[in-house]
Amino acid sequence: MKDIYVRHVASLLQVKDWQVENCAELFAEGCTIPFISRYRKERTGGLSDVEVAEIKHWTEVFTEMEKRKASILSTIEEQGKLTPELRDQIENCVSSSILEDLYLPFRPKRKTRATVAVAKGLEPLADLLWSGKSRNPEADAAKFVKGEVASVDEALAGARDIIAERLSETAVVRENLRGIFRTRRVQSKATKAAQTDPAAAKYRTYFNYSNPISKIPSYSLLALLRAENEGFLKVSIDADAEKCGNKMYYDYCQEKGYPSRECGLEIRAAVDDAYKRLLEPSITNEVLKEAKLKADVDSIRVFGENLRQLLLAAPVGQKRTMAIDPGFRTGCKVVCLDEHGTLLHHTVIFPHPPAAKKVQAIMTVADLVEQYGIEVIAIGNGTAGRETEDFIRKVGLPESVRIFSVSEDGASVYSASEVAREEFPDEDVTVRGAVSIGRRLMDPLAELVKIDPKSLGIGQYQHDVDQTLLHEQLDNTVESCVNSVGVNLNTASPYLLQYVSGIGPTLADNIVAYRAKAGGYKSRRQLMEVPRLGEKAFQQCAGFLRIQGAENPLDGSAVHPESYHIVDRMARDLGVSTRELVGNADLCRKIKAQDYVEGDFGLPTINDILKELAKPGRDPRAEVREFSFADDIHEIDDLKVGMELPGIVTNLTAFGAFVDIGLHDNGLIHATKMGVRGMADPSKILKLHQHVLVEVVSVDLERNRIGLRLIDKKA
Repeated sequence: MKDIYVRHVASLLQVKDWQVENCAELFAEGCTIPFISRYRKERTGGLSDVEVAEIKHWTEVFTEMEKRKASILSTIEEQGKLTPELRDQIENCVSSSILEDLYLPFRPKRKTRATVAVAKGLEPLADLLWSGKSRNPEADAAKFVKGEVASVDEALAGARDIIAERLSETAVVRENLRGIFRTRRVQSKATKAAQTDPAAAKYRTYFNYSNPISKIPSYSLLALLRAENEGFLKVSIDADAEKCGNKMYYDYCQEKGYPSRECGLEIRAAVDDAYKRLLEPSITNEVLKEAKLKADVDSIRVFGENLRQLLLAAPVGQKRTMAIDPGFRTGCKVVCLDEHGTLLHHTVIFPHPPAAKKVQAIMTVADLVEQYGIEVIAIGNGTAGRETEDFIRKVGLPESVRIFSVSEDGASVYSASEVAREEFPDEDVTVRGAVSIGRRLMDPLAELVKIDPKSLGIGQYQHDVDQTLLHEQLDNTVESCVNSVGVNLNTASPYLLQYVSGIGPTLADNIVAYRAKAGGYKSRRQLMEVPRLGEKAFQQCAGFLRIQGAENPLDGSAVHPESYHIVDRMARDLGVSTRELVGNADLCRKIKAQDYVEGDFGLPTINDILKELAKPGRDPRAEVREFSFADDIHEIDDLKVGMELPGIVTNLTAFGAFVDIGLHDNGLIHATKMGVRGMADPSKILKLHQHVLVEVVSVDLERNRIGLRLIDKKA
């Protein structure tokens, strides 16, 4: 990466130049974000995976910018207009908007008023006016009244068109106007369609809206732009046209000198035309696009953090599980899974009206719990979820059987997917959906990686934001979560394996195929026998793959094979075997990290090794906890302002947190109701799936909206 880009990224991310440079070199070597952040801390100065991902993003941005610069330079050079000064400006540019401004005068043009005027031979007149030296513009224009130019007025109008386009293509003019527009307010007005279309009601807040562009919340800007796309709002920036025109004219005079009065009038007319016809619409679009990108990044950040928390939700672990996909008319789909998530049995029960075969349902559930040794029950939280949970709790099951409400978001998407068809070719979508509910209780991460994150009911405006940026963020988040937890090489599905550092879909399939053929992996080194898995892929993935009960105990830890010799030396120095050292925290405390620093293995790596040796293969996720809703709340009509209720956080947005209190519709804790002064950042106060105590502050029966206030964050 060029020094100009390194310095820019370092300044942008508030890190050192050498950290950016080293990360760029590691990317060029084929290293992944998880591998770099976990196993190359000496090279990065301990940057987090989020920071490394940011550097990777900008590395790719500037790689594309270099290609764009080469194309622009080639085009201008072919025109014979590439000066040393212009080349230097282009080569040292780090802003895509400024780069395009520099290129704008040389970009091949479609037919415009200015090109028409040039074709009529009016450019010399425009140059004369532009110089400010014309004392009698009308007399000068009269010399051009010939051929296609019928009058003096037409000649002057054409010259002004040329000047207006010239102004609109001047980089300094455009950047100055952007600076002004960025300080102004975004405003929106309702269109005629909004007055008559009921679909516009949700945008009522924005029918007459104004807010400084620097202060407008991301969700508000995205809502404004969505409403504009739907034809319900007209969105603009209230830049002062007179102020902008004065600024443009003043800058012209500073550069060219004050023109004669007569010439000045022509220049000022061209300035006003350039602003109104060419610059104001263009700069408005650019600044709104710039603001939207910031809003996109903010929303994507919220989405990514929600996804991280969802994927890293507490697993119940390898338990024999009954999963229930609730329903009224069609009954409740019941599946029984073994501790590995294998489907053992499925059936349907009808505990609710209209069929209401409650006694038979009780007997079926009790028999299945006993027959399959069920330890936990997962109940989907969709339609009939609350009623089914109440029913199951009254069946009279053994106290050891724990009951959990599980989010159904995305289960129907999974059940109809190609992944589900491959896993359960002989089962219908209802069975697949129930299995997904059960498996996501056992191990949320392993199951949710099979589902498009946009279908998981989290985040805000995910369909309105830049989809390329969103895809990049979500992929990075899933990859980060999978690698932070680690993957059991002998049980992981190919859908989970493909997110391991250095492994994609093809290698994941090859790893599973080899596992089936060999009867499982006994050491990490066996990965080298997998077709198409070479030394580089092994380097990137080995530390994140675990083999429980392997001959070498380090194969079940996060210690990378490249560091095994260090652990062996630690064990020899203590007079014990490596197997005796792994998992022995007391022995680990006797080791002085600085004694084992060597070559590329600095203190950060040695300290990580010691932490891992003390608790090898430790799952960083919390333990799962049971939860119960208030017994007397079943319908929104049961709510009263002032009630205090337990709830579960189901989604975090920039404007608040949605909380499930046991009803069909979630309540909202607005960002101003978080127990702190002013507008809070919900993601800094609450976590997804956190158990909370809330107070009901409003109930809107007409729109089924419930307003809540946070009382307590239960641990």
